[in-house]
Amino acid sequence: MAAKRGTDEMRDRVVLGEFGVRNVHTTDFPGNYPGYEDAWDRRRFEEAFRVDIIREEEGALEFDMVGIDAAIANAFRRILLAEVPTMAVEKVFVYNNTSIVQDEILAHRLGLIPIRADPRLFEYRNQGDEEGTEIDTLQFQLKIKCSRNPQAAKESSDPNELYFNHKVYSKHMIWVPLGNQTDLFPDADFRPVHDDILIALLRPGQEIDVLMHCVKGIGKDHAKFSPVATASYRLLPDITLLQPIEDEAAEMLQKCFSPGVIEIQNIKGKKVARVANARLDTFSREVFRHEGLKNLVRLARVRNHYIFSVESTGILPPDVLVSEAIKILMGKCQRFLNELDSVPME
Repeated sequence: MAAKRGTDEMRDRVVLGEFGVRNVHTTDFPGNYPGYEDAWDRRRFEEAFRVDIIREEEGALEFDMVGIDAAIANAFRRILLAEVPTMAVEKVFVYNNTSIVQDEILAHRLGLIPIRADPRLFEYRNQGDEEGTEIDTLQFQLKIKCSRNPQAAKESSDPNELYFNHKVYSKHMIWVPLGNQTDLFPDADFRPVHDDILIALLRPGQEIDVLMHCVKGIGKDHAKFSPVATASYRLLPDITLLQPIEDEAAEMLQKCFSPGVIEIQNIKGKKVARVANARLDTFSREVFRHEGLKNLVRLARVRNHYIFSVESTGILPPDVLVSEAIKILMGKCQRFLNELDSVPME
């Protein structure tokens, strides 16, 4: 029985020790464990696999993906980072720039401003096409000039009082329809995601006059196309108390973990520690610094339970990004199957 428990732990848990991590490699492949049926089965996979939405806010999504291998989880994360397309500034035509920001730096800053535009409405621009059309390009204009405020007090030294338009923000980027885009997108509100991104500082007489072309691209080509600020996952923590921990030891144990992980109950006049919510822990392994506690707790992570955190840049809602990433992953799988079918069998 003990041998079976040890095998189950090796298969299902990544164990964190004082000086290392055990069971980090996937071992449940067919034939590795006598008595275990590990051959892949679609019905068994469908029964075990699930996705649970934990927290959904504007711009952020946390969900659990249970019953998959690390390779699939990581592929999903990488697709979110690098293969879900967005629209971003690709070409900057500088007609006038007398600010202290060099043309190249200005173009780079403009390229990193997230644009609120649904990339599913556009096509990829053909390579070598410099002009762009209404189906593959969004055009923005930034034209602003700084001047003195004649009404400013003479003793004032505040630039906000002395000058007009001395701060160039992303809100000054104005969409200029190309071709028949006004008819194609009658209800469109193409603009930067945030209006308060500072682009440059000007002084009287300085001006910026540029035209920008936004195209569809993916983060694999340039980070400016990445639709997420963060896309990460971690394994679900699993904390087990190997024996009752009471009184002062219970209070010390509570301090070793993140707030909310360990709670103390009063049972028959004694303070007794219990695991309240292991999910909240960051696994600092602080408990291993205490000789009286380190052998009373087992720290592990559930091998096939992934906690995903997706934070959008605001171009698309995080739930849409997740669904688009799933479609891309399905397309990759289908292309692989098509390649297999096209290989002649001997």
